[in-house]
Order: sequence, then structure tokens, then C-alpha cells
Amino acid sequence: MNKHRYASRVRSVEMSGIRKLFDAGGADAINLGIGQPDFDTPEHIKEAAIAAIRAGKTGYTPNAGIPELREAICTKFERENDLAFQPEQIIVTAGGSEALHLVMEALVDPGDRVLVTDPGFVSYAALATFAGGRPEGVPLDPTLHIDVEQAKEQMDGARLFVLNSPTNPTGVVESEESIRALVEYANDRGVTIVSDEVYEHFVYEKKHVSAGRFGEDVITVNAVSKTYAMTGWRIGYIAAPEDYIPECLKVHQYIQACATSISQYAALAAYTGDQGPVARMRDEYRARRDLLYDGLSGIRFNFPRPEGAFYMFVPMGRNIIEKAIEAGVIIVPGEAFGSRAPDYARISYATSRENLSRAVERLAALVE
Repeated sequence: MNKHRYASRVRSVEMSGIRKLFDAGGADAINLGIGQPDFDTPEHIKEAAIAAIRAGKTGYTPNAGIPELREAICTKFERENDLAFQPEQIIVTAGGSEALHLVMEALVDPGDRVLVTDPGFVSYAALATFAGGRPEGVPLDPTLHIDVEQAKEQMDGARLFVLNSPTNPTGVVESEESIRALVEYANDRGVTIVSDEVYEHFVYEKKHVSAGRFGEDVITVNAVSKTYAMTGWRIGYIAAPEDYIPECLKVHQYIQACATSISQYAALAAYTGDQGPVARMRDEYRARRDLLYDGLSGIRFNFPRPEGAFYMFVPMGRNIIEKAIEAGVIIVPGEAFGSRAPDYARISYATSRENLSRAVERLAALVE
């Protein structure tokens, strides 16, 4: 019997089903469970960090982030998202995860309903729970897109709706029409939209559309992690209506003080420097997607072709999922992402084409 006591808000949340897979498998395992770019951070970004260290930029920064990075983020929003922000509306955070945490802590009261897609990214429901909220799943339609009409039905009385497009775990990109409908309906009913756009640059046939274009009560969360292969640098940010910023900043001040100074200067170089590496990564992910999709479709798996991010959400059945993991193809069972897709598995194609081909061969042997 454990003699120590723990807060109920912690005991009620399970460990991440994804993080358990970081070290999974043996020497011959093919890990398709990790949502992390397998590319190195571009050289000009690394050089900017080294230059910052040599220049002694190693102390605390302003709580909200260095002014030049917040300016660069505003410029990025104007250039890429058709959104107008001022630096006073930006908080630089320790990754997108902290950004989500700030929003939940600042906006959610005990018992507030927080709508998240089910299946959806693992952090949303957990962070809502830590904030005292009640996460509530919104189902997807058969094509794995948000069921807009069902989402509308659930919005009355909710506090937040977390919108993620391109989506983890499904690889879906929501249409402009769906995003507009969700935002306008939510804002009419006093529901704040939290738009997680960390995969915005990895869209293959469609076009990414920012939710902030369609309503005033939208908080945009983003990060350099996926776009620039900077997951370990831990830089994200929120962009929000100005009155939200002081409340979010209170939480940030007491849990983080500021994001890492060196990483902020690296992120500045990412946003103001050569964007060529982003396009090259996107093209490679598209090629990998096609290779993996064709391979899985050629076995017996039937599912929509992913439109963005670097994930496939595949209906495999629990038996095959378990056999795949035993065979050294590490994938994430669907229950890690909610209650509605236990027979699915998330497969990440953020790995080499050679690994993807080997994985398909092993899976083919399991379904023969």
C-alpha cells in the first residue's frame, strides 16, 4: 500500500500513452509511435543559438518573451495567416504544451465543460482536468473530420472548444467552411475557441486556414517544434485577445518565468531566416505519406488518405495492433486518444522511407 497522498486531479489522469513508447521495442524495432520530426534543426537556427550563447544572452528575458521574437511572430501571422496581432497579444512559452496549459488555467473554472475531439490529442483532456474542468468528447464523422452539427449541439454552456487542424492523431485538415461554422457558432454562444495550429505547414493538397480569421474570441496556439524540427528547444506561444494576456501571463510568471533565452533567439532566426527547409520537410513528408498509404492500402486497410501533419489513423483491430507491437512495429493504440477509436492505431511517418517500407512488410506478414 502506498503511504503517500496525491492530489485527486493528478490521480484521475493517466500517463500519456504516447510517452510510454519513446523507448519501446528492441534493437530491431521500427518506432512509428513518436510524433517528432526526424530531421535536424536547420543550421542557421543552431548558429543563432550559438551566437546568443557567445553574446551572453543567457539570463532571464521579459516574461512574455523577447520583444524581437514577439514582433517576428506578429509578422509571421500577417504573412502566413492573414491575422493582425500586436506584440502585446503574444506570450512566448516553453513549447505548445505550456501554451495550452496557460489557457486552461487562466480560463477554466472548476466544473467548466471543455470540448475536445474524440479521438484527439492526448494533452487536451488532461490539461482541462488539471485545471478543474470537465473534458467532453466531440465525435468525428466517418471521414475522421469534426462532426460540425454534433459539435454545435454540445457547445451551449461550454467554456472552451479546442480545435486542432491539421490534426493529431488523424492527419485531417478541416475545411474553411467547417472552421468558419465552428468559430462563428462558438463565439455567438460565448465559447472560446482554442486553435492548435502546430502542424500548419504540413498540409499537402488543401490549404491551412486559421480559426482566428472568423471570430474575435479565438486563442491561437502554435510552436516552432514541428515546423522547424525544434521539438527539444521548447518554444511555443499563444496569440490572443489582449485582455486574456495578463491572466495567462500570471500563470506563466509563476510556473515558468520565461521561456529559455537561447531557444528564443533560435526561434527568432527560424521565423526571420530561410524558410526553404520547411518546404523541403513538407515535400518529404508528402512522399512518405504516399508510400505508407499505398503500402497499407495494398494490404487490406481502408481509411481516408491523411491531408496533413505526419500521422495516419488506421482501423486495424486490437489483435493486429498487439501483434504489430510484438513484431517490433511500434504504433500507438487508439484508446490513447480517447474512447471512441479503440480499434484504430496512430502511425507516425516522421521516419525514413526505408523504415516505412520495412514496417509495411512486417504488417503484411501479420494479415496474410
